[in-house]
Amino acid sequence: MARRFEVLPEYAPRGVLPPRRQTAGSAGYDLAAAEAALIPPGGVAVVPTGLRVRLPPGEFLAIYARSSLAVRRGLVLANGVGIVDADYADNPANGGHIQLALRNLGAEPVRVEAGERLAQGIFQAFARADGDDAAGDRSGGFGSTGQL
Repeated sequence: MARRFEVLPEYAPRGVLPPRRQTAGSAGYDLAAAEAALIPPGGVAVVPTGLRVRLPPGEFLAIYARSSLAVRRGLVLANGVGIVDADYADNPANGGHIQLALRNLGAEPVRVEAGERLAQGIFQAFARADGDDAAGDRSGGFGSTGQL
């Protein structure tokens, strides 16, 4: 299977494009907001990217905040590091939509604009423990694994 980002059909008319690395030495693909959002002080907002990712087995996409996000805007990823599993792309709950949960550490609301680069996605391989017999199918979207 190919490794690629896809723009979700409903976001293509809004001008959302697949992310790209900014320099030849960059590890991360910049992920941008597909819509403007207002994050209240001390609050969390889920910001859509309009993207999904296709991954080969044995890989995941790690999502990290851009270094300038906290320093300049007072924003961090609410979960520290996001993990997008290979089986997330076609889940029925949201079509694999990558969304960024941002927490505002400041005392004032922070507005992010559509097109603003907020995070970076880095493709990573992983190993499985001996005796791993996971065979379940994903049935939900954002933050759904392990829910009863």
